[in-house]
Amino acid sequence: MKTEQSAVQTLDQRRAAHAWEAIQRVKVNPEKPDREEYAGEAKKLPIRIMTSGLGQALAFLLAKARDKKKTLGQLHEDLTDWALRQRGLKGVANDSLIRSVIEGDSIFLRQVTDEVLAYLQWLNRFAEAEGLKSDQAE
Repeated sequence: MKTEQSAVQTLDQRRAAHAWEAIQRVKVNPEKPDREEYAGEAKKLPIRIMTSGLGQALAFLLAKARDKKKTLGQLHEDLTDWALRQRGLKGVANDSLIRSVIEGDSIFLRQVTDEVLAYLQWLNRFAEAEGLKSDQAE
């Protein structure tokens, strides 16, 4: 007999499920360099966040996305979808994580940075498990 509590997923389970779906979408991309670029940048992102901050790390990601690397735009979208829409952190703009970071307060910035780092742990584990890696990401 299931109790009401056992039917509810933990936050970590929800993170994992969302990250798994994101990696499965990337995995079906027919372009191997695009898959590897997504996985490689996702792997580097936690270090960039801890070194420069979430805003600058996202700006770097989007700058590379403009340079004909649309899968990096997808990485920003996956982070936005998780942190603002699925996780429900209250950003200024539900359509852009970077905009919410730039225009939000320091409490939001701390919360969303912690959440993105926790999410990236799952995303990177699943990318590794699915064989999505590049030589650059090592």
